[in-house]
Amino acid sequence: MIQGTTSDAGKSTLVAGLARAWARRGVAVAPFKPQNMALNSAVTVDGGEIGRSQYLQAQAAGIAPTTDLNPVLLKPSSDVGAQVIVHGRAVAAMNAGDYHQYKKQALAAVLASHARLAAIYERVVVEGAGSPAEINLREGDIANMGFAEAVDCPVILVADIDRGGVFAQLVGTLELLSESERARVAGFVINRFRGDIALLQPGLDWLEARTGKPVFGVLEYLHGLHLDAEDAIDTQQTAADDALIVQVPVTPRISNHTDFDALRAHPRVDLRFVGPGEIPEPADLIVLAGSKNTRADCEWLKAAGWGDRLKRHLRYGGKVLGICGGYQMLGQEIADPDGIEDSPGTTAGFGLFDLATRLDRAKHLQNVTGALAAGGAVAGYRIHCGVTTGADRARPFLYLEDGPDGALSADGQIAGTYLHGLFDTAAGCDAILAWAGLADAGSGDQSERREASLERLADAVEAAIDLEALP
Repeated sequence: MIQGTTSDAGKSTLVAGLARAWARRGVAVAPFKPQNMALNSAVTVDGGEIGRSQYLQAQAAGIAPTTDLNPVLLKPSSDVGAQVIVHGRAVAAMNAGDYHQYKKQALAAVLASHARLAAIYERVVVEGAGSPAEINLREGDIANMGFAEAVDCPVILVADIDRGGVFAQLVGTLELLSESERARVAGFVINRFRGDIALLQPGLDWLEARTGKPVFGVLEYLHGLHLDAEDAIDTQQTAADDALIVQVPVTPRISNHTDFDALRAHPRVDLRFVGPGEIPEPADLIVLAGSKNTRADCEWLKAAGWGDRLKRHLRYGGKVLGICGGYQMLGQEIADPDGIEDSPGTTAGFGLFDLATRLDRAKHLQNVTGALAAGGAVAGYRIHCGVTTGADRARPFLYLEDGPDGALSADGQIAGTYLHGLFDTAAGCDAILAWAGLADAGSGDQSERREASLERLADAVEAAIDLEALP
């Protein structure tokens, strides 16, 4: 099991790198994350929903992604509540207290999934969540040491040296563990190191002497990896001076922002995530992303002035695209009579489409392929609650294998769709960028970028870590 001293220490990346390295050696390996809290998710081959990082790790391992890889997924809809997904299906919306009481049932689901994987694969590489030293979360833990103790597996602790204080992170984490948990930690991996390893060596020697545990390896900082983020928004990119400017407002519950990874990697696209309080400059394309709380995020955008910005942007000839929740926001209203995302009610949309959405309890989960109405193959997935109806659906934006999807305004300036992964295929990305004003974009295929990054990551893991030394 890979546990981290902090969130974003590199657990997901290390699991992916180990999975690919072992898979290249012919080892049957599966990734596993007992409990994930993330708003980036994906649809599995068995028709369920898991965290995006486990979907990526399945690709690294060369196996089909199933719901057993991430049996419990928590998708926050507010600061105190989340949708609880077990074995790929939403079971309830719970606050933190309710979920704490539910953990015994969640643990049973976790152990059942792990047992199935362990019966099939030679190695199961488990990813923890956050830090195992969160004192307030120790009781009933199913994500870190609670799980490791339940299945009796060794733990490797990973820390991010780029943040600073790496030795305090590692030693401090050990100090806050119980005696049995400390004994379970087999050793350490240090992540995101830059510079001369010889200058770090005295610190590594001290750490091993202080703890009696080995440092299995030091992973270098790998710039330009195109790997799906678990939850944090990655803003790193390199764009040409004359690039097409794409803006994405960052709402409080933005979800599946991995939709924009292909644009962030595109040398002719300047992708700008616009955070709270930032005043956006003029753009060629504004994209409203998915949301786990569409009504609340729509109200947040209005309060931040995005209603007037969208109208001004359209007056000057700019394009607007809505994806999933963002598509719903572009209509006349979003009705949630059953309180699927929050309290029951109806919220007015931006009114740019003659469409209305009603949220319902059934979640649409599907991997699909198709093409833009204007041409250009697309492939992706749907993850959404609700049904959208109205006159503007007579002009679909896409034609997918199961029928038309989304809408296109009569003047061609506004588009909306439920399809995630819209930019991942080269042909589809080229067509959308041409619509937005960038001709001959020469887009690459995101799956090929991801595959190249996984190979590069595995090379780095094998260079830094003696796999035979791992427990």
